[in-house]
Amino acid sequence: MSGHSKWSTIKRKKEKTDGQRAKIFTKIGRELIVAVKEGGPDPSTNSKLKDCIAKAKSNNVPNDNIERIIKKASGENDSNKYESIMYEGYGPSGIAVIVETLTDNRNRTAGDLRHYFDKFGGKMGTPGCVSFMFSKKGIIVLDKEEYNEDSAMEDALELGASDFITDKDVFEIYTEPSDFSEIREGLESKKYRFISAEIEMVPDTYVSINDKDIAVKMQRLIDTLEDNDDVQNIWHNWENPEDYL
Repeated sequence: MSGHSKWSTIKRKKEKTDGQRAKIFTKIGRELIVAVKEGGPDPSTNSKLKDCIAKAKSNNVPNDNIERIIKKASGENDSNKYESIMYEGYGPSGIAVIVETLTDNRNRTAGDLRHYFDKFGGKMGTPGCVSFMFSKKGIIVLDKEEYNEDSAMEDALELGASDFITDKDVFEIYTEPSDFSEIREGLESKKYRFISAEIEMVPDTYVSINDKDIAVKMQRLIDTLEDNDDVQNIWHNWENPEDYL
């Protein structure tokens, strides 16, 4: 759950092992639990839960799993207590990194993340040290091979999307965060299938890495962060990481 530009990461995820897919299911399960506890188990009245369910389905989480998690989270005896914490820092070469976590132990999570940043030539910073370089956007990603560009663009813009970008193998539809759910649902009603559909932190500018050894360290930092169970999403402003994959 790393971005942005994230298509290279998504393609790599599609090839991951069953164990790695199970880890993705676990992360999404936590998001479902938090959404239920914040707004209740009914997606018709809980827009955050509705978005989480859509995200789960786009990641091929079975419906039975989704229903089981929602039912458990809505029960009085469910003891899962996660808090959402954003961490910020710099990777090697000054790459800005934002890490979104859901954790039941903030000391453990902060210690782990600080260790990762240090290990791979970066430094974890204070809240706000890099987030001012990013803007929050809804991003819906479509497989370029499945849809006609003109038709997809027309549908997206008619529904209120703020931008439509053709990027290599995909179409990326940008929305304002407040419009994201409505536009996603509108596209769903038109039978569009999404590679991903999430609220993301999009960098205002990007930074290139021209040294292969430094690029390898940056990629290892991203991979190590993704492997941590507490980490939900990673956003960074590294330009063209796919050149080093």
